[in-house]
Amino acid sequence: MLQNLFETGKTVQYTMPTILGSIMASIVLGLFIGWVYMFRNAYSKNFVVTLATLPVLVQLVVMLVNMNGSVGTGLAVLGAFSLIRFRSVAGSSRDIATIFWSMGTGLATGMGFIFYAVFFAVIVGALMLVLNLTKFGTRQETGERELRITIPEELDYPNLFDELLKTFTYEYQYDSVKTTTMGSVYELSYYVKLKDVSQEKHLIDEVRVRNGNLPVVMSKISSRTQEL
Repeated sequence: MLQNLFETGKTVQYTMPTILGSIMASIVLGLFIGWVYMFRNAYSKNFVVTLATLPVLVQLVVMLVNMNGSVGTGLAVLGAFSLIRFRSVAGSSRDIATIFWSMGTGLATGMGFIFYAVFFAVIVGALMLVLNLTKFGTRQETGERELRITIPEELDYPNLFDELLKTFTYEYQYDSVKTTTMGSVYELSYYVKLKDVSQEKHLIDEVRVRNGNLPVVMSKISSRTQEL
């Protein structure tokens, strides 16, 4: 009876052994997916529990619809992927990929392809673990900074620091200017990419020479783009 669980060329006959075998496979694979997601990743218990139970839920829907005939397989795919609608804050690309992985596993076990479900779950899990353990995709340290320079009101600030920024940076962009201290000083804001992070202090010292030793702030910025 259990050989039906590994046969892909025939329509699966849903007997009690096949149903129990599929359920057990979905539970084990769901726990495995949840563990892989938790590895070196910030997570909440609710989301991990959802990942662990998704394969069983999708499998039960697939089995229920597929009992009515082969046409039900297509309906099961559509119905299973429309059951869940997340109303919380949009997740990261890793969250989306893991949800798709979990639901795909449930779809495979529900159609009786347990061998393929286990095989691909192990392959995808091992791939994710390897990628998390290595530096693949890690953003290299760059000299992206936000530079804020305070100058006295009598200085003519356009192009005042262009020569210095061309010397110390690959790229710079003038962002904004505002008045502070009752209009007695101006604060200029630049986005810069340093050529050499170790020369950061030298750039600040040169700026202080030109702005009369008024405050200079050089701060890191994580990214100028949003994560998918």
